[in-house]
Amino acid sequence: MKEDTNIILAPSILATNFLNLGSQIKEVEKAGAKYLHIDVMDGHFVPNISFGLPILESIKSGKFSTNGDNIEMILDVHLMISNPSLYIEKFLQAGADIINFHIEVDENITSNLRKIGVREKAALTIKPKTEVETLFPYLEEISMALIMTVEPGFGGQKFMPEMLLKIERLANYREKNNLKFNIQVDGGITLENFKDVVNAGANIIVAGSSIFGANNITEAVHKFLLNI
Repeated sequence: MKEDTNIILAPSILATNFLNLGSQIKEVEKAGAKYLHIDVMDGHFVPNISFGLPILESIKSGKFSTNGDNIEMILDVHLMISNPSLYIEKFLQAGADIINFHIEVDENITSNLRKIGVREKAALTIKPKTEVETLFPYLEEISMALIMTVEPGFGGQKFMPEMLLKIERLANYREKNNLKFNIQVDGGITLENFKDVVNAGANIIVAGSSIFGANNITEAVHKFLLNI
């Protein structure tokens, strides 16, 4: 996982057409996306159920590919679940390159980070109503912090511009304390607000509907990358 100022696009498969999941994943990879964002929802921590281990295993193994090719993108797994401690090791075994869980879970954060084991694979997320300062005690233990710019649970929501201040505060804290971690944003990201989140300090940009919901997925990825 990179820890520099490079801007990375992370398409979210939550917005894919699942009948064409394999071909759409290969399309965004070929178009230049470096990360693949995988939203895991349990219907409890968030009011929706998405997908789990079998999907990740199939993506990792190339089972969704028409020719069996493995993908080279970083598999960025976002656990929107109540008890990540029960699943962290399983998702790592299934092929996750990054395990990102929510700081709001009713579990010991440090213990869960130790389950992940490797700092480069460890990430933490906050919901829009959670203060960004709750991340500060853990920033030396993670390689990425995700600020949700919508309420987690459903794709296609409208971006919350007030989250830009949180991104800025986190970026300023990183610089002031000479820390090294990526700042990811997820929720309602479009070409219209892409530069706003980047200018605020984010460098890993999750986009779902604006890529997989586009008429031309390759063109949509290229338009994002041209703005980097």
